[in-house]
Amino acid sequence: MVVDKPGGMTSHDVVSRVRRLADEQSVGHLGTLDPMATGVLPLLLGKYTRLAQFFSLADKTYTGTIRFGFATDTYDAEGVAAGPVIEPVLTLEQVREAALPFRGAIEQMPPVFSAKKVGGKPAYKLAREGKPVELKPKTIHIHEFVVTDLVGDTASFAMKVSAGGYVRSVAHELGMALGCGGHLSSLRRTQAGVFTLEQAWTLDELEALIHSREDVSLGEGGEKHTSGAKAPSVEAILMPGINPRPTISSGSSSPGSLGTRLERAMVHPRTLLPEMPCVSGDSVALGKLRNGGQANLAEFSDAAMVKVFAGQRELAAVAKRVAGTLFQPVMVLG
Repeated sequence: MVVDKPGGMTSHDVVSRVRRLADEQSVGHLGTLDPMATGVLPLLLGKYTRLAQFFSLADKTYTGTIRFGFATDTYDAEGVAAGPVIEPVLTLEQVREAALPFRGAIEQMPPVFSAKKVGGKPAYKLAREGKPVELKPKTIHIHEFVVTDLVGDTASFAMKVSAGGYVRSVAHELGMALGCGGHLSSLRRTQAGVFTLEQAWTLDELEALIHSREDVSLGEGGEKHTSGAKAPSVEAILMPGINPRPTISSGSSSPGSLGTRLERAMVHPRTLLPEMPCVSGDSVALGKLRNGGQANLAEFSDAAMVKVFAGQRELAAVAKRVAGTLFQPVMVLG
């Protein structure tokens, strides 16, 4: 399930609310969004939480704004000013030139106020306690960093970055490079791996879907088709061809069971992990795989891993190719 996280909530807050709405305790997210940030927060529910290990290297795409004139201790607008506030005089060309080094492979120092573990404890907890925090730089890859506009002291941007990259750190370091300080003033995640805003549901929409009748249909990729649509935005800059997510309108369709209504909000299992081909198993092959044994499957590509289905929607296992069409289960889900 893809949630459009609102500002002011932690990612854990979103997980807790979905647990209540779905009546499912086993819920986890695929990459923390800071409380200030909004946008794509993919969630795994039930048995699918076991798939989290396969999503750990997914790139993320964002739009946002950076305010220049002062840095903060958290590198974003929720922090305290780390020095005097000045009124910078900058041009769009100056900001774009200063942004050029923040592309490709770079060494990035994570923010002190981050979830990075130091001695088994999150860095932000140590920082709040006033304790020293020793973090190490990490190599990340910024695939795209486009400064789209500059209005007064605030620049708008779009960015695509590898897993583990902190947009806040880029904002902070860009402010340092310009000699005036800077911090992240807003952030919206528009894509996480294969998951997009087109597939995302607000928490209010999910609650309405679960507790009332909603006239919603889903496309093959899990995108929503409804009678209403929002106007295009800058979110499409790094995602050409991706339409803004639509809104929900009330209808007269039968709400059905909780499981049926939840299924309508889920991304279709066959679209998950697209690097792994889908293959359907017969009862004999599925029986062997479910018992940890090897089985022959009608999958003739050269892919090392496949998703094995029992029917159209039931993901039964993830299996690795042993040789030819012989597969060994790596994970059995049902």
